[in-house]
Amino acid sequence: MTDPGPTHPSSADRPFHLNVLWRAYDALATGVDHKLGWDKLPKLMGLFDLVGIRNVLREHNLHDTSRQPSVGAVEAPEWDPAFEKQRTVDGSWNDLANPTMGMAGTRFGRNVPIEHSWPDTDRMLEPNPRTISRRLMTREELIPASAGNALIAAWLQFMIHDWFRHGTSPTDDPWVLELDPDDDWPEPPLQVFRTPPDPTSPPSSDLPPTYVNTNTHWWDGSQIYGNSGAEQDFLREHEGGRMQLVDGLPPIPDDPASNPTLLPGFWLGLGMMQTLFVHEHNSIATMLAGANPSWDDEKLFQRARVINCALLAKIHTIEWTPAVTAHPTAAAGLHANWYGLAGQKLGHVLDRFVHDEIVTGIPGTHTDHYGVPYALTEEFVAVYRMHPLIPDSFDFRAAADDSATLGAREFDTLTGPAAVDVLRAQQLGDLLYTFGTMNPGVVCLHNYPRYLQTFTRPDGQLMDMASLDVLRCRELGVPRYTAFLRQMHKPVPESFADLTSNQAWARELEEVYDGDLDSVDLLSGMYAEDRPEGFAFSDTAFRIFILMASRRLNSDRFFTDSFTEEVYTAEGLAWLDENTMGSVLKRHCPSLAPYVDATDNAFALWKRPAH
Repeated sequence: MTDPGPTHPSSADRPFHLNVLWRAYDALATGVDHKLGWDKLPKLMGLFDLVGIRNVLREHNLHDTSRQPSVGAVEAPEWDPAFEKQRTVDGSWNDLANPTMGMAGTRFGRNVPIEHSWPDTDRMLEPNPRTISRRLMTREELIPASAGNALIAAWLQFMIHDWFRHGTSPTDDPWVLELDPDDDWPEPPLQVFRTPPDPTSPPSSDLPPTYVNTNTHWWDGSQIYGNSGAEQDFLREHEGGRMQLVDGLPPIPDDPASNPTLLPGFWLGLGMMQTLFVHEHNSIATMLAGANPSWDDEKLFQRARVINCALLAKIHTIEWTPAVTAHPTAAAGLHANWYGLAGQKLGHVLDRFVHDEIVTGIPGTHTDHYGVPYALTEEFVAVYRMHPLIPDSFDFRAAADDSATLGAREFDTLTGPAAVDVLRAQQLGDLLYTFGTMNPGVVCLHNYPRYLQTFTRPDGQLMDMASLDVLRCRELGVPRYTAFLRQMHKPVPESFADLTSNQAWARELEEVYDGDLDSVDLLSGMYAEDRPEGFAFSDTAFRIFILMASRRLNSDRFFTDSFTEEVYTAEGLAWLDENTMGSVLKRHCPSLAPYVDATDNAFALWKRPAH
């Protein structure tokens, strides 16, 4: 097989069209959502409403940048028949008819029409992002997401490091933010480096700028396995399909240029999750070796990777997301993404006769891009700016004996290389126990981690991440709040008092934005708006999730057409079916079993023992 394209037509070439009955259904769902809200309906009615909302988003909110003019675009490696049953290191050949789709170095797509994605050039620094940070974001004390635990924050960073990265910003010509006379910024000026430009964009274009993802766009565990052959080769043990562990931790290269702990964003929570799932990979490889004694290291590694990546996707779909959207309707809908409305047991029976994502779930259905080549989007990146989930203070305790502290630490001592010191000094089970027994923050105003407002990166650069988050949305052409609502087919507030029921916040927003509702930034609006019951973040962000959470499964061959015994093995599919975040935690940290067993979801708050 040298050219699989002609025999594997991409569903990106098949536009997403609905018949007249579906269009009527979707119009009704939109009307009901506007009038009552999907979250106010009985669960079954709410689920049917979400189906209509997702149909509308699929039809109107997938926009392709890959076919815009380009120069020097990345090319896929030469076809290898092994690619049919394994993920490539760079994300190529997932779609056999479009081998660069989702590959590292390809462009982010959009969830708003291309013509609405121009950078906010005329108002780039208005209002001042630093003013927004100080006046609207600053946390006095943690506003907790009471239903969940802080593993939610660790997991999110773990996923983000798989999904997207815009690359290393150039240090010349940064954005410079003005400082008020009473600002205590320690090292003026306050600078925000610009997003790296798209190297494949032509020198002149009448279209909005595009940007590339230096990670693969797929849910392929690149934060564990790397995005290049050299990275993956370094991380592998090259025996028995296993990955390398040094004193129980993933290895760190000697070269500072390739040291992941020196990149912005590395902290203890990320290191914990990477460590846990490297151990999980090795457990899967050992299981496969026992079932397939003739397999060599390469085959064991590649199949273990496919299974481990699917387990990550399953955990995120049916455990993590329901923990941060702890509304019965949302939880049921997300569970249905994986198992369908029929549920896990009945779905396995029906799956022999019907392959329908609504009935039996997305895994095992046919790949479908809904007429648009798959890519993660700038709007997806924007709504995942959820730094308020992170607490400021951590009191580490042992799972076996909670009565005595192992040491209290502030967040700023848990980032960069210092995080590795903590990983080496403490048992992984005790670190996970500490996170499991404390709350994350709600993603709302006045709940931004204070250390991230004066954050020193591993390279010594001082940053205000709240200012950066606001400025990045403007720079990357993500519409401001009211314009974003219109693009997401949501009602638009007519006043600041309509935006949020917290009237103190409404007054602050009106002051900071000088009475101009249409100037409110996307993050400010999402952080302020009233959330559905049980949600740790906004319903507006959830609209992107409704669309993209399904799309990341629908578009990925390894969750659809290749979700088979031939690729995963019977043992691998059983591993996926039987395991959860709870079982992973118990397998590698047995001391956590009493706490995990006492809850239905490992991301829910664990009960500490009485003293």
